[in-house]
Amino acid sequence: MWKQLSVLCLLVALGCDSAQKTQGPNDESGKPKVALIMKSLANEFFSTMADGAKQHQLEHAQDYDLVVNGIKDERDLSRQVALVKEMVASGVDAIVIAPADSKALVPALRKAQAAGVVVVNIDNRLDEEVLKNEGVVIPFVGPDNKTGAQKVGEYLASKLNPNDSVLMLEGIRTSFNAQQRKAGFDAAMAAANIKVASSQSAEWEMSQANTIAASMLSEHPQAKAILAANDNMALGALAAAKSAGRQDLLIVGFDNISAAKTAIEKGQLLATADQHGDKLAVYGIETALKMLNEPSSQSPEDVETPVDLITADQ
Repeated sequence: MWKQLSVLCLLVALGCDSAQKTQGPNDESGKPKVALIMKSLANEFFSTMADGAKQHQLEHAQDYDLVVNGIKDERDLSRQVALVKEMVASGVDAIVIAPADSKALVPALRKAQAAGVVVVNIDNRLDEEVLKNEGVVIPFVGPDNKTGAQKVGEYLASKLNPNDSVLMLEGIRTSFNAQQRKAGFDAAMAAANIKVASSQSAEWEMSQANTIAASMLSEHPQAKAILAANDNMALGALAAAKSAGRQDLLIVGFDNISAAKTAIEKGQLLATADQHGDKLAVYGIETALKMLNEPSSQSPEDVETPVDLITADQ
């Protein structure tokens, strides 16, 4: 008992500064408190995810309380690590996280588990080798990004000819979902005998994608298409294509944000993948609540969620 009290005191001492920035646990209600920690809320995909989670909590207000957090920049790993620590110090019962990096967040999440917090990984899968080395088991709730990207790539390939060349804009290369989307695109292009003339990371960012796509189009004017690992980068590539007078260029993305959906309807983008961002956090929250309510489910299996091809005809 004294050992438990000592650990509690240490956690409180370490987290006192952070606790001032966050809500404290709802002790009076007796309801579990779930923290949703996402990547950049400037990205519409994650703001949609946050809205979906908030709506779910309103509809299940008697079941749990929710705290929503996000970082300003998807590359700000230190801030996301700090958010994990702040949520543990504030007394949350569960953390549902879309990690900005598949490796860097694992140590902080291991410490959260050690403090008795249930952890669920959504959207971007944590690195299996790092989890194993850290001795951590964290369930992943999310889509098969490789399959989704392959669907998009295959649709693009159906509009091209063998031996055509394409360009690729990757996400942050240390993120598992970026790696899987690239793998899916690569597999679709290889199967159709289409050459990837250049593949560079634009780190999920529209402005970077615009600059990089413009450079790639200048270097590879024969390219017939651009595969972008998210819709923000696809929209950046679209702007670059317009500036280069390449209205013939076929561009695909991933996420199905509203601007991409509109661009597809107008014939400006060819396709994207919908991983149902409005439901993704909800799936993670429901998994966390199950783990809290059913102790035997403390190490549940991963949950694969839907990912669908979106085109002007679908």
